[in-house]
This record gives sequence, structure tokens and C-alpha cells, in this order.
Amino acid sequence: MEDVALKLAAIGVAGIGAQWLAWRFKLPAIVLLLLAGFIAGPVTGFIDPSTDFGEIYKPVVGLAVAIILFEGGLTLNFREISETSKGVRRMILIAGPLTWLGALLAAHYVGGLAWPAAMVLGAILVVTGPTVIMPLLRSAKLSQRPASMLRWEAIVNDPIGALLAVITFEVFLATQSVNGHGAGAIILNVVSAFAFAVIIGYAAGYLLSRAFIKGLIPDYLKAPVLFTTVLALFAVSNMILEESGLLTVTVMGITLANTRIASLTEMRRFKETVTVLLVSGVFILLTAALDWETIQTLDWNALAFVVLLLFVVRPIAVTIATIRTGLTWQERLLVGWIAPRGIVAVAVAGLFGASLVAAGVEDGQRMIALTFAVVVGSILLHGFSLSPLSSALGLKTTEKPGVLLVGGSKWSTALARRLQAMEIPVTISDSNWNHLSEARLADIPVHFGDVLSEHSHHHLALNKFSTLIAVSDNDAYNALVCTDFGPEMGRSHVFQIGAYKEQSERKALSFTLGGRQLMSPGISYDELEQKTREGWTFQSTRITDEFTFEKFQDTRPEGTHVVLWRKPDGKLIPGKALEDHQPQPKDVIMSFAMAKPEKEAVKIKTEKKLPDPKLPK
Repeated sequence: MEDVALKLAAIGVAGIGAQWLAWRFKLPAIVLLLLAGFIAGPVTGFIDPSTDFGEIYKPVVGLAVAIILFEGGLTLNFREISETSKGVRRMILIAGPLTWLGALLAAHYVGGLAWPAAMVLGAILVVTGPTVIMPLLRSAKLSQRPASMLRWEAIVNDPIGALLAVITFEVFLATQSVNGHGAGAIILNVVSAFAFAVIIGYAAGYLLSRAFIKGLIPDYLKAPVLFTTVLALFAVSNMILEESGLLTVTVMGITLANTRIASLTEMRRFKETVTVLLVSGVFILLTAALDWETIQTLDWNALAFVVLLLFVVRPIAVTIATIRTGLTWQERLLVGWIAPRGIVAVAVAGLFGASLVAAGVEDGQRMIALTFAVVVGSILLHGFSLSPLSSALGLKTTEKPGVLLVGGSKWSTALARRLQAMEIPVTISDSNWNHLSEARLADIPVHFGDVLSEHSHHHLALNKFSTLIAVSDNDAYNALVCTDFGPEMGRSHVFQIGAYKEQSERKALSFTLGGRQLMSPGISYDELEQKTREGWTFQSTRITDEFTFEKFQDTRPEGTHVVLWRKPDGKLIPGKALEDHQPQPKDVIMSFAMAKPEKEAVKIKTEKKLPDPKLPK
């Protein structure tokens, strides 16, 4: 028992460690997870999932995949696909079957698989893996339409691919008279199970949403109720038709995502946390389950199969499916290339590979190896090519991280002008059209609406901003905005004006609310507006080895406020951080101070004042 506990702890440490390294060095997380699993399993033999965890190994993996797909379904709001709904439908209804056909032909004629294994593998490879797509989209910062296409395709196709594999396997058993079922009975069972999965998934999502809205379930139980409902529905659906549970929980997630539940954001964040843990652990487990015998079945035919699938089958299927969908050729090219496979493909291949071997198809084991080859190849190629390819095609939101200013005013307009002068993209958002008048006259991008509204969530393209500064005239609203955007952008990237941290205990907000204070000492909105009217302006100054921060302070007018400074890598540091550390050479400081008169003489400080010369009489 202690040995198993140690291995579980090692899996957790390795998984989260890989996620952190991927974030720190901007690498695809799945690549590092694959490496960790390969080292833990085939290389060192430290982890052997089948031996270490016994009969609970496969059920646990299945439940983990169900939770991952449910969390993905929670991100699919129908309002987000207003521009891509036609394309998404065609990707599922046309590109999916074409990929299945192309993959099974390639698997048989190039990969060398027998027809039963080739047909099952073709169905499995319809999936494109949300566990891989989501992290890639998060780091690549694609424009909204291609990102929406890839996200919807990945999440919806995952359970569909698993069901196709089930159908194919059942048909094979029927033709071999293994289970005694006829073709008519199989079709009836599949259609019934599909209908049951969709209906029960929708019903569960609808009933839960009504229970949440009416207060029948307390807030502290909402996430646990969701969690256990997903597990129960997955198990019940699989009793009717194996792997149909994946479709059930996905439909349930999509149903909840399109309801107006106030606490959905908090529940989604909880599920995201659980999903990160599960993705990390399951991927390491599945990779560690490989053995050298399986790996050695890979040959040049396997390489040719992977190349054919990625470079021929997928592009052709997407090209045909996206005809007359309104997508540009750049978007069609990107979507046709990006199709990494992930956990669901590996898990389903492992399940049916073993079942095919048991049914007398020896290629079942080789099918697992080919699936891993596709997963590794697609992750490496697509993971490292998405960002440069999207840049080359002009499908990134912006090359540089932008700043979102919440609140229009004279001061925020002046701040936006200085940010633009520093080549930092900036947008000002306000729900009052008059507050945006000066910004519009200055040709500064604006967003008319409340950033907390659902409309802004779907139309503001928040993924192009890395920093938010709340600068409205309402301190409480500023704190609310920073609290809401903190988990999404990161607490260290949301700031607000005001001296709310320095108020009395009766007026000060809790330290858990709001963002980081922008300047020190804190200045209120009214003071900033008054100083702007008096002629105070923003200035940017580069710190060098010769012109140090101390010299900068000596040359500034009295009362100068350091608003923020930019590091060479583009990161913005608030002026409040001066309490802990100072700008270094190559940093650019943005300050707010009284403008100097144009003909002001330069004053030189001296240690000793010289006497006035005597004038001749």
C-alpha cells in the first residue's frame, strides 16, 4: 500500500511539475507529460499501471476522461459559435466521416492492420483531443473564429469518435457471430443508446440548472453534486452501451454551459482545477502503460501511416468540409493542419485493442502502438507549429500582450496615449458612451459596454489582453472587475487605482477582493482627474547603466508618481512594486508628473553654494 501511495504521489508531482515547466518555458504541456510517462514506464519501469493498480486502473481512467470531457462541454456556449456554427457542423458531419474513411484505408494498406483493427482505429482517430487543443489555444492566442472551430470540434468529436469505435467493434462482433447479435439488433441498440445518451445528458443538465437557480442545492454542495452526477451518468450510460457515457456527460456539460447559472463560473473553475490534475495524471499513466514489445512493433510503415494521416487525410477532409463556410483560406489551412490527438484516443485504443486481441485479432496490440505514434507525432508537430503558423497566416489576436483600461476619463485617455507611444496595444472600455468621447477623438480603440456583461465576454476578445487596469470613478466597481478577472488573467496582472488599501478598517476592502494597487501612494480618481486638468502628463523614461533609477528620481519634478514600468520581455510592473524592488537597466518607466515649462532652465545641484560676485561701483 505504501508503494502504491508513493507512486501516486510521484505521478502527481511529475504531472504538475510538467505543467509548471510548460508554463514557465512556453512549451506544450502534453509533450512534457509524454516524456514523464515514458521515463516512468518503459524507461525505468518505476510505474506499471496494470500491475500497480490492478482492476481499478481502466475504470479510473474512464471516469477521468468523462470528467475531462464534461469540463470541456462547460466551455461550449452556443453564442460563441455564431460565426462558425456552419463550419463546426460540417467539421463534425463531413470531415469526421471522411477522416474515418481515410484513416481506416491508410491503416490497412499502409499501416498493415487487418480490416477489423483498421476500422476501429479509423473511428478512434476522428477525435482531435481537447486535452491537447485547450493548452495550445491558451498559449497561441488565436483569433476568435479559428480558435472556436478547433475547440468545438475537439470537444464534440471526442465522444463521437469513441461511439464510432463502439459501433465498429459491435459490427465486427456481429459479423463473427461472437455475441450472437444480428445487424438489425446492433443498429437498434446503437440508435437507442445514442438517443438515451443525448436525452439523459440534456435532462440531467436542465434539471441541475433549475435546482441551482431555485436554490434547492446550497452553494457549497454544487460542485460536489456536479462531480458525482457526472460519474453516475457515465457509469449508467456505459451499462447500456459501452463508451456512450462520454457522449452523455458532454451533452450535460454543453447544456449547463448554455444556462444562466450565476455560480457557473465558480463551478467551472473548480472543474478546471480537477481537470488539470486528471489530465496530468492520466496522460502519465497511459504512457507508462506502454511496454517495449508494443513500441518495437512500430516500423517504417507506422511512420508512413502517421505522415499520411497528418499531411493528406486531415487536410483533404477539412478542405472538402469547409467549402462555402465563409472561412478564409488562411483559417482553412490552419484548421486543416492542427489536429492533435490526446487522452481519449489513447484510452479508447487501449480498451478496444485488448478487446480485439481477446476476439482473435492479433493486430489489436499493434493498433495501440499506432495510436500512440499518432498522438506523439501530432502533439510534437502541431504543438510546436501552431504559434508560428498562426503568426505567419495573420491569425493571432496581437503580437504583443495588450492592456485593457476599464473606465473612460481624461486621465485614462492620457494613459492610453502613452501606452500606445510605448507600442503597447490598449483598449478603453466603459458602459457610458460620453466617457469614451475623448478616447474616440484620439483614435484609441474603445469598447462600449460593461466588461462584466455576457455580451463583453463573447465580443471583447479578452484573450488579446494580458493586463487589466480598473480606472473608473467607483472604487467598489474597480475591485469587482479585478476580482472577476483575476482568476482568468492572473492576480498579478489586474490593477486598480485608488488608495483603498490605505483606508481605515471600516472602509478597507478584504485583501481577497480587488486587484493590485497601481501606484504608491494610492491616488483617488478625483485627484487624478484634477491633476490632469492642471497640466500633469505621462512620460516614459528608459533606465540605463548610466541613467540609473536614482538619477531618474533626482531629475523628476516634486510629487512625480511612477505608474508602472515595462520589463524587456514586455511584462508590466505596477508603481506600487517600488516598495519591494526598483527598475533595472533596460526597463522603461512610465511616470505621471507636472509638465515642465518649455524654457525651464536646467538646475544643477552643487554641494556648496558660491557667493554672488561683487559688482563694480
